[in-house]
Amino acid sequence: MAEVLHRFDRILSLPNLKFVIMTKKNIFRPAIVLAILAGLFLPGTLKAQDDQARIIPESNEAKAAFLKGDPSMETLFSNSAGYAIFPNVGKGAVGVGGAAGKGAVYEKGRVVGTAQMVQVTVGAQAGGQAYREIIFFENQDALDRFMQNKIEFSGQISAIAVKTGAASNANYRDGVVVFSQEKGGLMIEISIGGQKFTYKSLK
Repeated sequence: MAEVLHRFDRILSLPNLKFVIMTKKNIFRPAIVLAILAGLFLPGTLKAQDDQARIIPESNEAKAAFLKGDPSMETLFSNSAGYAIFPNVGKGAVGVGGAAGKGAVYEKGRVVGTAQMVQVTVGAQAGGQAYREIIFFENQDALDRFMQNKIEFSGQISAIAVKTGAASNANYRDGVVVFSQEKGGLMIEISIGGQKFTYKSLK
């Protein structure tokens, strides 16, 4: 047995065999690293793809709901530099509340990215609200500021409640105008003070 082990040690000590073993290690090491990286980043990538696959169709459905509620909004869709649609925003309860939602961002009618909205507010809130929100950008500068995460709503600002003719009487303020539509069918103005946005390009 000792002689067999001695011969095995001699075989392993051969220069050519050492080179082969080292080469295999060098081959396998990058493969192992790649497998680990794939395990770390793939779930996040798949989640982002799932979000896009869900948010974009929901945003298109929300657009149709906005137009049904106020056909005059078609002018804003046609003439604005772009818009961001948040099809499902959930709002908090009484006290220190807030809201959050994800949406799709359009430039000249084409989807170019997604956005995350968060809002923290202090004061009375109507608990459990679920609503749609759309932000129109009057010009390219306003849209660019949104894409650079430089638009934030402060103070006691409210979105315009969607109803027939509301869009035809709306005016831009600092390059933006915001509408909301309560998903339960009520026409109420939603407070948007404290909303912040994080944009992510589809590219």
